[in-house]
Amino acid sequence: MNVLFGAPADAWGGIFYRYQQALPEFNWQALGQYQLESLKGVDIFIPTMTRVTQELLATADRLKLIQQVGAGLEGVDLAAAKELNIPVANVPTADSGNADSVAELAVFMMLSLVRRFKEIPQAIAEQQLGAPCGQTLLGHTVGLVGFGGLGQAIARCLSGFGMNMVAVKRTADPQLAEQFSLDWCRSMDSLDELLAISDHVVLTLPDSAQTHHLFNEARFKKFKSGAFVINLGRGGLIDTEALVKALHNGQLAGAGLDVFEQEPPDPKSPLFQENVIATPHIGGVTDLSQQGILAAVIANLKRLASDQSVLYRAV
Repeated sequence: MNVLFGAPADAWGGIFYRYQQALPEFNWQALGQYQLESLKGVDIFIPTMTRVTQELLATADRLKLIQQVGAGLEGVDLAAAKELNIPVANVPTADSGNADSVAELAVFMMLSLVRRFKEIPQAIAEQQLGAPCGQTLLGHTVGLVGFGGLGQAIARCLSGFGMNMVAVKRTADPQLAEQFSLDWCRSMDSLDELLAISDHVVLTLPDSAQTHHLFNEARFKKFKSGAFVINLGRGGLIDTEALVKALHNGQLAGAGLDVFEQEPPDPKSPLFQENVIATPHIGGVTDLSQQGILAAVIANLKRLASDQSVLYRAV
């Protein structure tokens, strides 16, 4: 079977080569970029960040499976795939170690922001001692926007920091709140209330018609003054221009971003002139996560080759 990997071979920690090694009987090819004009001759497509549109699917002449290497399927036209009877599968974060990996990055970003990590190289260069003076997480309130597998993993990681935790998700869930020692877990109707009381707001939502630019200029004005925002969901959740403005005028004290509206982001963006801790979409790029994703993807490809139904189907 012909498998096309929708990224450069060395992207995402070089996981492409591990796929090749694990399934040498498949014909593997790496796209080398994140754009594709045709799926002709492809049996299995692993899109990563390459968009799968209705127009692209129309070029497929033998496509048997679209297999994502993570949970995110917002770049795949699921309706078009369903109409063409092309199965689409992903790897849920909670089942691969991905959620735990991203959760640790959330903690890293929160600590980096409160301890003013970006200022430390200057202090070292100037031979300063005892500077900069940071904050502790102890006693702060964190608001988790989205409380699925990733939000829950973040709550577990933060449980030892002595923080107050609140969350919003699609529907209120008092039982989850009790299970994870949250002050409350309410529906998205309580988002503005969460923003008003949170020192740290952590985003883990997917990008959809309902969530795209959910965090715009008007929404940033709802934040507690001097709060930090961490985005580990999808870049489209945030209006970048509005974020730059909120950082520049001091409404927000800083941001931690692993995802961006434009990926890869422009290194000359005014966003990076502000107090931003930025990472290049590496939240799930760890040994644990890659091992879990690798196992799930390989299992599905083997199932497909032996005419078994694939796991974790979205379509």
